[in-house]
Amino acid sequence: MDLIALDHLAVSCTTLDEGRAAVEAALGVPLQTGGEHAAFGTHNLLLGLDDLYLEVIAINPAAPGPGRPRWFDMDRFRGLPRLTNWICRTDDLPAALAAAPPGCGAPIALERGDLRWQMAVPGDGILPFANLFPALIQWHGSAHPAPRLTQQGCTLDRLVVETPYTDLGPALDAVLSDPRVVVEPSSRTALHARVQTPHGARWL
Repeated sequence: MDLIALDHLAVSCTTLDEGRAAVEAALGVPLQTGGEHAAFGTHNLLLGLDDLYLEVIAINPAAPGPGRPRWFDMDRFRGLPRLTNWICRTDDLPAALAAAPPGCGAPIALERGDLRWQMAVPGDGILPFANLFPALIQWHGSAHPAPRLTQQGCTLDRLVVETPYTDLGPALDAVLSDPRVVVEPSSRTALHARVQTPHGARWL
């Protein structure tokens, strides 16, 4: 039995307006209002992907600084909106962290409305393998964002992880088996998602 499972994807951007424009143009469907993450000074927009969801996330200029590095390495983010992270859920965060590579972080308790979860966040905000290893999350209770979103007819077809790290594949195999996740050897680090939409397959 897998220790982790795909939960959601994160597109980072310098402003939510830029992120909304880029993702809506790429996928041809509207994003929904998300919320704020006071602990990290960020806010987001959301898109349902059936059993998963897509999060478009940016630093919230109206929020005070968190006093620590932000999650998803957002303090160093520059450039155009792009897929930067993927997040996997687990029912046993300590066990998942024990089986994952060093550097996935320590659990932080978070909440928004009736949503309660723990996220493992590295002290420097940078996940293993130059942010290509998934962030690990454990939801508490039955509340989860995905079922609450208005579905736009989109599903994740494939998540391609381009990596120069030959040990990333084995590290993922130890905790996850999902045919949608494909690790491709490359000279660069990058994430790409192929999403089935009402307009056909689109890439992020």
